Amino acid sequence: MTPEEYERWHVRNCARCGRRAAKSADWSDGPICRTCYERAMRVRGCCPGCGADRLLPGLDTGTPICRDCAGITRDFFCDRCGFEGLLLGRRLCERCTLTDSLARFLDDGTGRVAPPLHPLKTALLETDRPKSRLIWLRNPNVVRLLRGLAAGTIPLTHEGLDQEAPWRTVHHVRDLLMDSGVLPRIDRQILLYQRWLTERLATIDDPEHHRLLRHFTTWHQMRRLRAAAEKGPLGRSQTHQAKQETTQAGAFLTWLADRGRTVEHCQQADLDAWHTEKPATRRPAQTFLRWCMRTGRMPRLTLPPQVIAQDQAPLYQHRRLAMLRRTLNDDSLPLRSRVVAAFVLLYAQPVSRIVRLTIDDVTDDGTTITVSLGHPPSPLPEPVTDLMRAYVRSRQDLPYASSRSSRWLFPGRQPGQPMNPGSLQAHLREIGVPPQRGRTSAIRQLVLQAPAPVIAKALGYHEKTATRLVTEAGGTWSRYAPGDHSR
Repeated sequence: MTPEEYERWHVRNCARCGRRAAKSADWSDGPICRTCYERAMRVRGCCPGCGADRLLPGLDTGTPICRDCAGITRDFFCDRCGFEGLLLGRRLCERCTLTDSLARFLDDGTGRVAPPLHPLKTALLETDRPKSRLIWLRNPNVVRLLRGLAAGTIPLTHEGLDQEAPWRTVHHVRDLLMDSGVLPRIDRQILLYQRWLTERLATIDDPEHHRLLRHFTTWHQMRRLRAAAEKGPLGRSQTHQAKQETTQAGAFLTWLADRGRTVEHCQQADLDAWHTEKPATRRPAQTFLRWCMRTGRMPRLTLPPQVIAQDQAPLYQHRRLAMLRRTLNDDSLPLRSRVVAAFVLLYAQPVSRIVRLTIDDVTDDGTTITVSLGHPPSPLPEPVTDLMRAYVRSRQDLPYASSRSSRWLFPGRQPGQPMNPGSLQAHLREIGVPPQRGRTSAIRQLVLQAPAPVIAKALGYHEKTATRLVTEAGGTWSRYAPGDHSR
């Protein structure tokens, strides 16, 4: 067929969007392009014409109606399950097509799905949008991994997956396997850090530097990360800090070698010169330097104290309260952003900690809602209580399947993972709430209203941090006697 013939027979002006494109259907209102066709296949509800609750692909003066009322002769019922919706090849709905695809890719060679992978198949079929999984299965690397796991050529273990590539696809498949219970759960951030560390150490040519950094990361950083992971899932900030410390440790060793010295012969003048040139960039190396001093790998020298720079203008109390009042009362703002803004402006919670909250941290007795930010759990005031109840009810309607079984209060798109803190910060800025300045303003006001140790314990802050904030805010409490203070 020539391009001219294709244009003459198949390209039309869409009756709904007006765009000139290849038609996918000829309905009662005219030719329909592929985009409008698939959009119509997602509209369901009660037909205003006949009152039936079904697919509403037609239009009557802009109102969706069913195919019978619209005079569409083509039916959209799946030949296997009878579901009315978008039909793919062999007149099967998206879910039935996905079932067939998974049965083919997870076949263990006997014509059936490998028994260990049945939970994975069930989890993939529970998605609200099966077509997104069908698109995912077009990736040849995904198909290769699934077939290898089903046939046994790829061991169904974490160690087996560690040998596969590309790493992004492997980690997504691993997340699905852990979320469905096929593999034991391992902290995702530790796995990503280990992959990064392997690549980073491979770039170090000096054998002595390589040995020293390998010992540092194995016996200090990995032990610290694993200990933190036992208390709860790690956040990205923790592994990001570990990466910075490793990178700057390697940079220090190279810089010191250029001065003709080794770690064993490092002098105070060397440390002073290192921190003077680029103090902010090179400060993460202090973790490595302290470890070297503690383990006897270098002389005990003095490290410069940390200076906290105030780069941003403070957020004054009246501005914080105005932001809080607007987020609580403006129903046009996204519900999730309003809830997060309340945590930041009212309870001084960092976004990195907010995304680690689970639905088990929220307790609703019908009258009061408490959130486990510290000890004891913090009660929510009345306006925030209503927002939290509405958000918990709407949480199951998020447009990605991982939210259905996730225990995270703010689930992310990756299976078993919370929302990205960077994305949540962007949502707050969109509604006019600065996350860092809002949190700083809230905590400084709170430590002026109650003793610092009480605030620290209730909101999950360290007592030294709360005490320092009292001093910066001009407060007078620096100590708080425990026990019963009633007369």
